[in-house]
Amino acid sequence: MDTPFIEDFSPSLALREHVRKYQVFRLLFKKEALLPTKYHTPHPEHCLTFYPRDLQRYSHLRSPTVGTYPRCVINGFYNVPLNRHGGHDFLAIKVVFQPTTLFCLTGIPSQQLTNTFLDAQAVWGKEVGLVCQRLTSAQTLPEMLLILEKFLAYLFGHRLCQSGHAVDQTSRLMLHQPNAASLAWLADQSSLSIRQFIRKFEQRLGISPKMFERIVRFDRAYRMKNAAPDLDWLSIALSCGYYDHQHLVRDYKEFTGLTPQSLFELERKSPERTFGLFEY
Repeated sequence: MDTPFIEDFSPSLALREHVRKYQVFRLLFKKEALLPTKYHTPHPEHCLTFYPRDLQRYSHLRSPTVGTYPRCVINGFYNVPLNRHGGHDFLAIKVVFQPTTLFCLTGIPSQQLTNTFLDAQAVWGKEVGLVCQRLTSAQTLPEMLLILEKFLAYLFGHRLCQSGHAVDQTSRLMLHQPNAASLAWLADQSSLSIRQFIRKFEQRLGISPKMFERIVRFDRAYRMKNAAPDLDWLSIALSCGYYDHQHLVRDYKEFTGLTPQSLFELERKSPERTFGLFEY
């Protein structure tokens, strides 16, 4: 655990109906080091993140106020960027849920979570605090993931989280669609009228179907550039379902306030890049 890394892990078969993946970030800086800021872009995910070591702080763009996340935080969908400030001894263990799982678990209309977060302990009680203590005491990553899996099994066992609504399946399909689909087609896949589909989608995910599709597409382009820095922007745009380069630029500016190249240059200064790492 003393070597910096970013790695994805698959959940157990029993949890895959509800959990897409676990993502672990481990970064270690010298105590005297000036810590770089992470310009965090929108991702198409609801997640639950534990910080067993130093807590992470955050600030909104153009705001001087810096807040601190709780030890375990529930994040809704974001369609705006944030600045995130990690610690010198930084470990984040993120549970990336299937698109509608958080609504099933909490019953909270997801619009209330868009562009914000909740303290998980305020939602699920003292068991969250006990898990945080166990994670802080654990010495190895396999031990931590086992603690996490047991907690999630407990959580799903005590919450009647059924992912049987047609919108649940359609939203998962949208994560992997190479091109945007029409609202009429998406509603038809869910056996709903367009108006019903939009209403149910926003209730269960917190954003509109079209916004979700755009964030999926933007995130795909962002990760593709990280994985292949020499790939030109037009190729990335066409591979990710954009009509042309300017179409991609419009989404980048809306979701990050920056052009694609400006964001890429800023990304090179992110904390993980200090160790030659990136999100992929």
